[in-house]
Amino acid sequence: MTVGDKMHQCLSSLETATADLKSFALDTKDTNAKKMFNDYAKQLEGITSGVRNRVNDIERQEPQYKVRDNF
Repeated sequence: MTVGDKMHQCLSSLETATADLKSFALDTKDTNAKKMFNDYAKQLEGITSGVRNRVNDIERQEPQYKVRDNF
């Protein structure tokens, strides 16, 4: 597995985890849990954005790591 593949896999995992947290927030009736899940999802969105930016930077600098079109 190349560096590009690993970076994209990490990005996909972060996006999946964010979606799961948002789903948990929708599924619960507990307002404290709902807030917690939404807060965690927002934190992961920030992390995901940072990783996405890093992937794009790496692919611009090292085209051989490009797996697919930039985000």
